[in-house]
Amino acid sequence: MSSYVLHFQEIEKSQLLLVGGKGLNLGELSRIQGIQVPEGFCVTTKAYQRVIEQNKEFQGLLNQLALLKIEDQDKISEISGRIRETIENIEIPSEITKAVVQYLSQFGEEHAYAVRSSATAEDLPTASFAGQQDTYLNIIGGEAILRHISKCWASLFTDRAVIYRMQNEFDHNLVRLSVVVQRMVFPQASGILFTADPITFNRKILSIDASFGLGEALVSGLVSADNYKVREGKIIEKTISPKKLAIYALKEGGTVEQKIENDQQNLQTLTDKQILQLEYLGRKIESYFGCPQDIEWCMDGDEFYIVQSRPVTTLYPVPEVSDGKTHIFLSYGHKQMMTEAIKPLGISFLEFLGGNIPFRKVGGRLFVDITHELASSIWQRILPNTLGQSDPLVKSALLNLIKRDDLIKSLPQGKKAFTQMDGLSWNLPYHAIKIYQQNDPTIIQQIISQNEISINDLRQRISKVSGEDLFAFILEDHKQLKKILADPQSMGILMIGFYATYWINNKMEKWLGEKNAADILSQSVPNNITSEMGLELLDVADVVRQYPEVIEYFHHPNDETFFEDLTKLKGGSAVSEAIRMYLEKYGVRCVGEIDITRTRWAEQPTALIPMILNNIRNFKPNSREIKFEQGRLEAEKKEQDLLIRLEQLPSGKQKVRKTKKMISILRNFAGYREYPKYNYIRRYYIYKQALLKEAITLVQKGVIQKREDIYYLSFEELREVVRTNQLNYTIINERREEFKSYKNLTPPRIMTSEGEIIVGKYSTENIPSDALAGIPASSGIVEGRARVVLTMKDAEFADGDILVTAYTDPSWTPLFLSIKGLVTEVGGVGTHGSVIAREYGIPAVVGVDNVTKLIKDGQRIRVNGTEGYIEIL
Repeated sequence: MSSYVLHFQEIEKSQLLLVGGKGLNLGELSRIQGIQVPEGFCVTTKAYQRVIEQNKEFQGLLNQLALLKIEDQDKISEISGRIRETIENIEIPSEITKAVVQYLSQFGEEHAYAVRSSATAEDLPTASFAGQQDTYLNIIGGEAILRHISKCWASLFTDRAVIYRMQNEFDHNLVRLSVVVQRMVFPQASGILFTADPITFNRKILSIDASFGLGEALVSGLVSADNYKVREGKIIEKTISPKKLAIYALKEGGTVEQKIENDQQNLQTLTDKQILQLEYLGRKIESYFGCPQDIEWCMDGDEFYIVQSRPVTTLYPVPEVSDGKTHIFLSYGHKQMMTEAIKPLGISFLEFLGGNIPFRKVGGRLFVDITHELASSIWQRILPNTLGQSDPLVKSALLNLIKRDDLIKSLPQGKKAFTQMDGLSWNLPYHAIKIYQQNDPTIIQQIISQNEISINDLRQRISKVSGEDLFAFILEDHKQLKKILADPQSMGILMIGFYATYWINNKMEKWLGEKNAADILSQSVPNNITSEMGLELLDVADVVRQYPEVIEYFHHPNDETFFEDLTKLKGGSAVSEAIRMYLEKYGVRCVGEIDITRTRWAEQPTALIPMILNNIRNFKPNSREIKFEQGRLEAEKKEQDLLIRLEQLPSGKQKVRKTKKMISILRNFAGYREYPKYNYIRRYYIYKQALLKEAITLVQKGVIQKREDIYYLSFEELREVVRTNQLNYTIINERREEFKSYKNLTPPRIMTSEGEIIVGKYSTENIPSDALAGIPASSGIVEGRARVVLTMKDAEFADGDILVTAYTDPSWTPLFLSIKGLVTEVGGVGTHGSVIAREYGIPAVVGVDNVTKLIKDGQRIRVNGTEGYIEIL
């Protein structure tokens, strides 16, 4: 056996780095009884390494490539082309040539072969990388095969492969290429089989694409294939497409496109019996690999041959169920405006907060099992309307689901998730009515004062606790936190604020024909801790703008020595004091703050720098008071306008009196909407700091390597590690790798236990045909340059820019001051981004599915926050 060439059946499971993803999978496939794989061998990565390792020209070009960024497209293309040319011109060493020729002689050098690339970063469970390197079909003769092996090696550096690696953060130096040489099959039909439906992602529905001839016609898009859907031995759907072309192999080598006769074009490619036979083979392969597969197949005579199988990497993991029934799951992250993956410790704390809610952890996110609600005819009416208030796409998806009688009737009965929420007080309506009648905003200050006392008390008490006692302390204090969050007075204020908004919008549209009137009336309301956070950063910017040396340093700050560096600069002490005072109040915040493991501004003050620089660029000194006053005056002007117009209507005086009362309630209480979350995030930060002290002790004892390792343990697991000072460290490494793969997943709003993703749609009746529909979250129409920003560190705005992002939580608020419009993928009328957009008077459309991919950075767009759509201009 040569180290440069391996027969498929010589390949072992551990040899990914030797034969690449494609080669490894072919080795596995060749071992499955009843699965026919055309015979062949792999030219290993050792052969590739042997070819390139001594070539100085290649190494020099590779070093140049490593310095480039994705935006350097022209340079990438130039250097990649030179690398490919260099590789193809390298003479293959004799020992490799000899090994290839030896294997060819066993199979028959006179036969035709497919020569396929198999990279080490390809066909992996977490990243497909499929199609990034080249394949050559119907190659005949040893000399031709060796030449195409070199071409495959060179294709490791096609432009698309290089850019794809950059996007997925794979080092060019670490990727190696094996080459698969496989005996050609000359099929009557071929295609692709997915063991999970690639459209709905349902794991029980198998999807087959089939066309005449070689599969290259299908893969390259030259022909529309038949599609067959099969579920548990039954063909449930067929789509027969006209097939005008096929690709066939030539006897002398190579391939040719051939037109299909008119009377043959609409024939079903596979018989029903063949479809079911292929389903059987697909399920057998899936069972062997233990996950859904993307399988390439071909049919010669009555025999099916499998030429490749790879994991389907685009599927979101499915929550497990124990009763064998279909269950329906709702994304908790969409409700919380945080759809990114959360580390295990963060998930533990969210579970504590959720109490008895039946959460399911999957893909680094939490889902709520709403099966039993949907099994109830009463809840079928309640749930869509309740959840739809914050996210119409959820409402639409649920209504689509409820129409499927066969599915709904199969759902099991049981305890309802939303009746298991603990902490809500029976006398909440009493408190809400009392707050409404008294309309006294001083109640907010009383609640805030009580919470300040509670926070200070917690800091003192937790400082005296350590070791295992700390965990019992946190669980006990969590009960106190739940009481605070469910306080009937606090909940009553929220309820009245929402009611006032609803009442004003509903009545003003009915009486005056004006939509979303509450949006302008909500500008510059008092007691909004989050909007105050944005405005107060303008004051910090006013301090910074006085000192050019500090501004220059802000363009290349050092996280580790930030405050120390400031003291050495002119004005640095003043800036340091301003930032420290800001962090004293708001340092608990950060992007994705509901995850306790996320780095807070207090832990990384340099996260504030992009926002401070934006403020310096886009605002004049002393803008804080001016900005707030402008919003207050606009709200006051809007109120007067509405009251004057109402007075002209029948029963005008009565309408004016009611509206005036509701506007007063709105302005007194709507700002409190942001406070409860700020309060619990402060409490979580105190817990976090205490747990990190324990982590430092674990590092000192050698139990963990660094303190952040604790983030990959659940709360109870960490408690046990602190108690025993023992940990199997492979758990940390495995979960760190899992988390990396979870970060690339996009969680669905609603999914079934079969993996099917249920999607909703907006009504598009009243919007332009080419517009992107969403939720009207803050009134007004604005045009400007779209800035598609996925992380705050990349946020840089000019006057008139519109922020387009996946979601916003309170940490994004300071950026709102620098933008003229807001568009998000996730959100509803009552969610954070919408509330702050209204208060700042920024037109906003939220909940626009996939908008960060549909809109390109720099495009000019129009945001209609009144009707809820975006136009690309």
